Amino acid sequence: MSVFARSPADRVIVVGAGVAGLATALRLAPRPVTLITAAPLGSGTATGWAQGGIAAAVGADDAPHLHAADTEAAGAGLTEPDVALRVAQAGPGLVDWLVGLGTGFDRDGEGALALGLEAAHGRRRIVRAKGDSTGRTVLDALVRVVQATPSIEVLVAGLHGLLQDGDGQVRGVICERDGASFRLPARAVVLATGGLGGLYASTTNPRGALGRGLLAAARAGAALRDLEFVQFHPTAIAAGRDPMPLATEALRGEGAVLIDENGERIMAGVAGGDLAPRDVVARGIFQALARGRTVFLDARGSLGARMPTRFPTVAALCAEAGIDPALQPIPVRPAAHYHMGGILVDAAGRSTVPGLWACGEVASTGLHGANRLASNSLLEALAFAPRIAESIGDAPASSEADRPPTLPEIRAEDPQTLAEVRGLMERHVGVVRDEAGLMQAVSRLTDLAERGSDAAQTGLIIARSALDRRESRGAHWRSDYPGQLAPRHAVTTLASSDAPRAVQELTDA
Repeated sequence: MSVFARSPADRVIVVGAGVAGLATALRLAPRPVTLITAAPLGSGTATGWAQGGIAAAVGADDAPHLHAADTEAAGAGLTEPDVALRVAQAGPGLVDWLVGLGTGFDRDGEGALALGLEAAHGRRRIVRAKGDSTGRTVLDALVRVVQATPSIEVLVAGLHGLLQDGDGQVRGVICERDGASFRLPARAVVLATGGLGGLYASTTNPRGALGRGLLAAARAGAALRDLEFVQFHPTAIAAGRDPMPLATEALRGEGAVLIDENGERIMAGVAGGDLAPRDVVARGIFQALARGRTVFLDARGSLGARMPTRFPTVAALCAEAGIDPALQPIPVRPAAHYHMGGILVDAAGRSTVPGLWACGEVASTGLHGANRLASNSLLEALAFAPRIAESIGDAPASSEADRPPTLPEIRAEDPQTLAEVRGLMERHVGVVRDEAGLMQAVSRLTDLAERGSDAAQTGLIIARSALDRRESRGAHWRSDYPGQLAPRHAVTTLASSDAPRAVQELTDA
């Protein structure tokens, strides 16, 4: 049956074909699902680039409460403890689910799952595949199962907006394909559109990661939370590529160290050293670069020699850049990597707008807080997918939108404007921020947004949120406000994003 022939009373639309979208579509089976993807299945998604793995407390010396505690510690006071524990408890079962779907995780000599160590984890709990190709391996397994599931139909199209009825309930999507726009009604919509690293000049994300799902939800009136928290991966390979290739954090877990051009340790004297939380390491590298130093990830010797088998993805990326990691240190710098903020959702993935759910990086679930713990992103998407499916199954059926949509459509970006947006975000809404820079970004992004740039509109609400948070916490670091206030979430809507305000006070963790 064609996607256009399916009854909107039955159809669920899932937008995005990374781990969040694919897992949600599978969990919804046998309910009819239309999976909308901007690129052919298996391509154009950040999931395929995920190197590290999936954090899960499966080791003999580990337990979900220990995983949850590490998650809270990394989240800098904004991780919600009940969410962290619930997701950590789901981890082992989710790994089993993926194994059951045919995912080939790495094993040790006795056949048990091989477990890696990453920064801020107190135990070896990173389940990996093909060394550092976990994302690609998981993605390929999910794609195979989706393609074999009769209830899921795939539509390659771009998201332009959300359909809403007179009461504001989401009733479907507006899409674009082959230059033509069309409406696709549905009983429910799940946004699994990923992040917004493409708004930054230096990023490890696909260039198309511009926060379009976030903006579509905002235009529909959805509440957004903690938008200022953008995680910068400390060790993107500085080899002149855009997007920047990534040197997985697991390299430091296996003994690689950060040094400058003189061989001095970058993280010397810092608690946790090279395995400190990502925000700490990113700032350490950023500050070294600002002082004119060059930063390298040093894996020379036995680790570098083992990289083709233990870290084949990084080894190949280094080879493309003319670097032999066994003999040469790898030049690195921070790059926009993951958005902790997003569409505010509840424990079932429901947004504040009826008929709209969100899963994965585009959502703010309460798990990551101000700084995501390494390898918790794939886990979060997998953990919320079945909850979303169950919630949608309990929701009443809807009918087609009863009036034409009034939401503005998402337009194609002018390349010059996008380049300017990326430069503004990099300079003023990056690793270290201050009021003067943020105000400059807000002023220019406002102008570009008024001229019709959706990238500028998305960047603007992030910049305004960063300007409003007058403290330093996790991935949000204000050089003019280095101290911390009482932990708080900041919730806003597009209509009120000129003055985001704290709406929830949390006790100190």
